[in-house]
Amino acid sequence: MFWRKKEKKPVYDKTGKIPVIRSSICTGEQVAGFKDPADGRFQEVMLIRNGGDLEEFLRLYDVEESEVRREW
Repeated sequence: MFWRKKEKKPVYDKTGKIPVIRSSICTGEQVAGFKDPADGRFQEVMLIRNGGDLEEFLRLYDVEESEVRREW
């Protein structure tokens, strides 16, 4: 009688965006998101507080850790 909604994975355009983690030099805060290499715009997706959050980002967006760039 009751159906569960299937969890939809968020999708990003792998050809047009680069997975990036931005880190603050002052506070150490880290934010994961996607950067458009053409115009440099950054789309913030989630806050990274620990390794678990990073793993969740990689799993949700089907990204390998080797693909993620770090920016300061």
